[in-house]
Amino acid sequence: MSTTKGLEGVVATTSGVSSIIDGVLTYHGYGIDDLADYASFEEVVYLLWNHKLPNKEELSTFNKQLASAAKVPDEVLDQMKMYPIDKVHPMAALRTAVSALALYDEDADEQDETANYQKALKLQAQLPTIVTSFSRIRQGKDPIAPKEDLSFAANFLYMLNGEIPDEVSEKAINKALVLHADHELNASTFTARVCVATLSDMYSGVTAAIGALKGPLHGGANERVMAMLSEIGQVEKAESYIKDALERKVKIMGFGHRVYKDGDPRAKHLREMSRQLTNITGETKWYDMSVKIDEIVTNEKGLLPNVDFYSASVYHSLGIEHDLFTPLFAVSRVSGWIAHILEQFENNRLIRPRAEYTGPDHQNWVPMEKR
Repeated sequence: MSTTKGLEGVVATTSGVSSIIDGVLTYHGYGIDDLADYASFEEVVYLLWNHKLPNKEELSTFNKQLASAAKVPDEVLDQMKMYPIDKVHPMAALRTAVSALALYDEDADEQDETANYQKALKLQAQLPTIVTSFSRIRQGKDPIAPKEDLSFAANFLYMLNGEIPDEVSEKAINKALVLHADHELNASTFTARVCVATLSDMYSGVTAAIGALKGPLHGGANERVMAMLSEIGQVEKAESYIKDALERKVKIMGFGHRVYKDGDPRAKHLREMSRQLTNITGETKWYDMSVKIDEIVTNEKGLLPNVDFYSASVYHSLGIEHDLFTPLFAVSRVSGWIAHILEQFENNRLIRPRAEYTGPDHQNWVPMEKR
């Protein structure tokens, strides 16, 4: 029996949701560059779930469906107020709250197409409400209900700080959401598919995926990037900090990607957003520092930045708390998780790989008195 550590290069399933071929990322065949430049996040969600871009009427209907599903049950918000606010990470809060949503959905365990689509709408619409509500609750503020006339991206920022965002900020969040929506069979998506392949429910699949995304080797990387930038503090200190870290063989978060050998195609979009936003805020040091680190790591190690690296300074420039970076990732990626969950349900087979045994063998039972 041959094994591959981390299942690297192993093809585990077929999928029509997204592809990474020769370093090019597509959603249902549409290139990520075109989607990032021209599409609204709502269009991308519709594409992922329905396998086609919506026309004007379809998009209008879909936007209304999302808006009407965005309210989180009061019971879940009340539970969030009981969390140990000063200790819990927002990803743990999100994981717990999403699991709790199932308790207040009478169709949580229904598996027909209509019920699953309604659950998909609720999960997509309610994750940003949960994330922003938790942020406000821990500040001693009341959650803000979403506005039905705002875009998905604008609503996130509005629910977070109570102000309707400017066009640049809305565009930046929209682009980040589009870039993070799906990424083939990444760790959290694989987790979601393994979970629902048992015919567990969609809430369980998304909760499991959030648990996988929480790790610093997956969604948690962008938060670690910002922690590093904050620790460095000044552009002049970047070179000595990074070279010392490389000498000590410390992993520099936000670099390298298992499936991209010539660079993550999403990174350039976030790099440009970082440049624009840091210029607007007057804190260009975050962009300049990132570029300096990029140059050093690329030259010294041959590693290129991935989607997490420049997203850190983008989110920081938008005033988003650093430990909300990964929950924002989840707000986007739930669209892809759901697309894969729906696809798994359509042609399901229990996912049950084998493991090569490496433990001791031929052991004889030893009675208790002789051990």
